[in-house]
Amino acid sequence: MDKREAIGSWLSGPRAAAEEAGVDFGYRGQQLGLPEEGPGSIARPGRRLGALAVDWGMSILIASQLITQGYEAPATSNWALLVFFVMSVLTVGTIGFTPGKRLFGLRVVEAGTGQVKPLRALLRSVLLCLAVPALIWDRDGRGLHDRLAGTVEVRI
Repeated sequence: MDKREAIGSWLSGPRAAAEEAGVDFGYRGQQLGLPEEGPGSIARPGRRLGALAVDWGMSILIASQLITQGYEAPATSNWALLVFFVMSVLTVGTIGFTPGKRLFGLRVVEAGTGQVKPLRALLRSVLLCLAVPALIWDRDGRGLHDRLAGTVEVRI
């Protein structure tokens, strides 16, 4: 690699520079033994964000209409977070997906067994509500909340 290539590699990022140097990263989910495409493969970020938006919208709707009887910004937001947390723990811990995840064809499974235990769902939901762990992703596309809980979000 000459100096021009080394200096210009920041434009495409470190991963692209490493791939040009011959490093093979494989596909997302390969280290977990998941297929590259189709059912059981790692969920893409767009679907995950869409499912999150649906779940958050439902939580705000429930909080604003049933709990606070109107949209009062601080109170409704806090109640919406609690509704989101409870919905996530109950639905992911029992059936493996929230309404938004089901709508977008996603499911949360334990990395080794394919099921999710309620305690793992609780840990995942706590970390998801903290938001920061969900913003840190590994090379497989799993958020830190999934990694710490030992779960992975896959396509149905």
